[in-house]
Amino acid sequence: MDATDLLERARDATDSAYAPYSEYYVGAALLTADGTVYTGANVENANYSNSLHAEEVALGSAVRDGHTSFERLAVSSAARDGVTPCGMCRQSLAEFCEAGFEVVCEGEDGPVFHDLGRLLPETITREMVDG
Repeated sequence: MDATDLLERARDATDSAYAPYSEYYVGAALLTADGTVYTGANVENANYSNSLHAEEVALGSAVRDGHTSFERLAVSSAARDGVTPCGMCRQSLAEFCEAGFEVVCEGEDGPVFHDLGRLLPETITREMVDG
């Protein structure tokens, strides 16, 4: 699946978001190595800290189904404002993805491409923890 199609899946996922507090609807679409696409949408909670981000919903669903190898992620908001994954979601992606993993976001003239390693330099790795 190309980046434009994956971004469209992320846009569609915003329709499933539960965001009664911020009214900021985010969708994500994660492409696995075997071509399966998992989507996620943000799910807010009144205390905010228990809220789920669209990227982690998609990632968690994929890992639950046994996927740990991924090709790219697309993220969009209903505002189409170029949102990128937050730091927490970047770290979660880094658990499974290399620095060159592609993150696709909205741009004024079409998709914008980021490498995970540039979005999250000096990430905490399994090797650091295993020491």
